[in-house]
Amino acid sequence: MLSIPLFLSDVAGSEVIVIVFVVLMFFGSKSVPGIAKTLGQALYQIRNASNDLQQEIRKSGQEMKSELNLEGILKETEEALVQPLDQMTTDIDNTIHYGSMPKQVKQQVTAGNPVEDNEPNPTA
Repeated sequence: MLSIPLFLSDVAGSEVIVIVFVVLMFFGSKSVPGIAKTLGQALYQIRNASNDLQQEIRKSGQEMKSELNLEGILKETEEALVQPLDQMTTDIDNTIHYGSMPKQVKQQVTAGNPVEDNEPNPTA
């Protein structure tokens, strides 16, 4: 498919003819190739600068990602969350199997109202 610059997408054929005629009137037929060459070089330099900028942005994004070490942070956070849950699971399993709940867990369950451990232990 033919690539048309964005500013020419809304320009009709008759308008292009008028633009070419005006350029020929002001600059003459001898200077038009020089103007076209200069315009082409400018567009080429702009395109190269844009590509270089995009590459630099991608490169810096990759460097930032490697510096952040997201996998290590996620693993540490997972360990910090899993460890208390594993402890609670072990305490609950012990309570189910052995019939008494540790005093520390009782205090957590009663939300600050500690319960005295005066209950008889059925396994004792």
